[in-house]
Amino acid sequence: MNIMMDEMNNIALEEQSERERSVRRKQRMEEMRRRKKQQELVRRLFIPCVAILAVCVLFTARGIGKLVRKSGAQKRAEKQAEAETEIKTGTKASRTQQKAVVNVAGCPAGDDIAEQITVWIADINALPLQTVGGKSDEPPLRATADEGTESFNSEVVSQNGIFIDVEEKRILGQKDAGARINPASMTKILTVLVAAEHITNLDDTFEITIAITDYSYVNDCSNVGFDVGEKVTVRDLFYGTVLPSGGDAALALAIYVSGSQEEFVRLMNQKIDELGLSKTSHFTNCVGLYDANHYSTVYDISVMLKAACDNSFCREVLAAHTYTASITEQHPEGIILSNWFLRRIEDKETYGEVLCAKTGYVAQSGSCAASLAAGSDGKEYICVTAQSTSSWQCIYDHVELYQQFLPQKSG
Repeated sequence: MNIMMDEMNNIALEEQSERERSVRRKQRMEEMRRRKKQQELVRRLFIPCVAILAVCVLFTARGIGKLVRKSGAQKRAEKQAEAETEIKTGTKASRTQQKAVVNVAGCPAGDDIAEQITVWIADINALPLQTVGGKSDEPPLRATADEGTESFNSEVVSQNGIFIDVEEKRILGQKDAGARINPASMTKILTVLVAAEHITNLDDTFEITIAITDYSYVNDCSNVGFDVGEKVTVRDLFYGTVLPSGGDAALALAIYVSGSQEEFVRLMNQKIDELGLSKTSHFTNCVGLYDANHYSTVYDISVMLKAACDNSFCREVLAAHTYTASITEQHPEGIILSNWFLRRIEDKETYGEVLCAKTGYVAQSGSCAASLAAGSDGKEYICVTAQSTSSWQCIYDHVELYQQFLPQKSG
């Protein structure tokens, strides 16, 4: 009875939130301009360029003057005169010699100081661009079934599922795990992973456009509730994509990274290929909308979840139970977001602790979810299910599977 009441209350709250969002949509006054794809290119180039400029300015201001005096004006003049003579006489008549007399940060080429600055600039250019959470060196998960792999018990309603011991790379249990499914909003696991591997600044801001909110509204997506013209942080977009499974946040994240959803989806499919899943998975959108060409398997989703959890920031987002979005003019107290799967399963007996999770739903795949848990043995396990009858039943299926496959707590 309490469970039914809780579900009814949650449904009522969700309906109220949707009504409030509908009112805000009707109040939209004007369409906001989309950011161009080139903006991200400029953003990516800006950081290394500034770093190079800063180094040049630093050494010009603090060190070059001192070093120049030490090296001697006569030595520099002699070297430059020698280089010019060689060019005029044809000794080294080529572009190489012409470049030799070009100044580097105010110092003649060939000068010891200029050579050192050139080395420093080359070193800076060689530095990798550090993205959010870094890029893991862990190889993609490869788990196999063996003679010990079991079927799910009869209490599990989901029609597709897999349960993996991550450390041992063993499939402990499965149910039609290789069948094609529509991943619904489990898609967003890949969305945040790809975004994290292409973003460097979580505090950068993005302006929500009417095209984004309309897309989410027309396709009946779950939403964070951002308003048109609202400037939110990139961090908000990540949490908004996962916790309330916001279609508005996911699309905004894709546009921020690539300039368009189409270009971002191209990156998603590149990542699928990198994970070795391109034969069984393919994506057409970053949100999880149904499409005949948007498909995966529960096994493939487990590989994507493992890859996302290997990224420290994605793991943080997937593990958050609640998050309050940044304060904006439209939301002066922020927006409180919740991962209801984690909040509802945290008091259930799973013989461990469910650490990360992402749910999904479309009619073609029913209620589905992917979760990662730590067992009482200290090992990590991944559980992915699809084709359950409700969001609550999906949770009960995961509880049932954790109880079936995780070692019981001693004592």
